[in-house]
Amino acid sequence: MNQALEELAAGLSRAGKQYRAHRFDQMRATLRALIAISRQLGLTSTARVARDVLDLSDSTDAAALAATIARLERIGESSLIAIWDLQDLSI
Repeated sequence: MNQALEELAAGLSRAGKQYRAHRFDQMRATLRALIAISRQLGLTSTARVARDVLDLSDSTDAAALAATIARLERIGESSLIAIWDLQDLSI
């Protein structure tokens, strides 16, 4: 599980950087991986928002894409913190 969490954290960071660098093809590949990892971990909100970003990445609505990638970063970070907190409680 720790490996999947590390991959999720790295993927969230990578997707944001790729978005800001306008590397949308690379971002789409990263988003597909994020969706799979999020589903594996049971993080349905993160998977859903990553899918929303993926869908918007082909659109011409730059404002919606920017807002949704920001939402993905917030939700992804919140999900990671919640899981890490749960792991700390179980030790």
